[in-house]
Amino acid sequence: MTNSTHGVSVLILTKNEEQDLPGCLQSVAWSDDIHVYDSISTDSTVEIAQSFGATVTQRPFDNWASHQNWGLANIKFKNPWVFYIDADERMTPELVESVLSAVKSATEEVAFSVRRRDFFMDTWLKHVQTSPYYLRLFRPERMRYERLVNPVSIPDGPSAKISGYLDHFPFSKGLEHWIARHNSYSNLEAKQIIENRRGQAPFSLAKAITSTDFHERRFHQKEIFYRLPMRPVVKFLVLYVGKRGFLDGRAGLTYAALQSIYEYLIVLKTAQLEKQKAAKASSVKAVDMSEDRVTASN
Repeated sequence: MTNSTHGVSVLILTKNEEQDLPGCLQSVAWSDDIHVYDSISTDSTVEIAQSFGATVTQRPFDNWASHQNWGLANIKFKNPWVFYIDADERMTPELVESVLSAVKSATEEVAFSVRRRDFFMDTWLKHVQTSPYYLRLFRPERMRYERLVNPVSIPDGPSAKISGYLDHFPFSKGLEHWIARHNSYSNLEAKQIIENRRGQAPFSLAKAITSTDFHERRFHQKEIFYRLPMRPVVKFLVLYVGKRGFLDGRAGLTYAALQSIYEYLIVLKTAQLEKQKAAKASSVKAVDMSEDRVTASN
């Protein structure tokens, strides 16, 4: 790995992004090492990336954490730092300056968080946005991801925040695309909840508060939210009232409603998976009992 003038490579994840990729590539043109990590697109995404001079790596998508961890481990970056960006995002000039300044002055930091601005209905969702800060600038060997969807960034070392905005346009392909994508995400979210519960003791409010084991305490704390009555309504109230999403006008109201519907899909699909799991366990138990009876009769 060698240092270049800028010292920052760019990683763009894509899947059929011919519409949004050109604008994204233009916003990161300052980097001398741009990688497009593609999930086997069937449109002109790869051709657009290659025409721009980006290095293309293709791999079938399995889940978010696995896909991103594979990319960081196997893509050969030219520079010691990587800035990760999606095709529907744009780096502002102020953010570019902050990124280049951060890597020059970094001492113990292995990652930096940037503030993202989500736009919907020509409105910056300044209040209703769930979390504005994301770890996007990092040393690839010191970063890993967890969770099947909406992955959590886990840096192996100190991190800090930098100024400037990363602009995000999640509805650039239309409302229908956003809904279809989040319907798919809800499948993975439900699977993640079931996976989290595998091998764990039954939910305990006491353990959520008093357990000295961090992982055990975190599991039971998450279960508090997953088990909330009327969780989709709670999600709406948190975003629209608690985070003052009403200040974002009609866009804030619509976005909070969409997020509550997304949460409801997760609730329904988790219950469905739990029911399927219970039915499978019951079936296996019945087969075992039948075999025991046959053995006894012999």
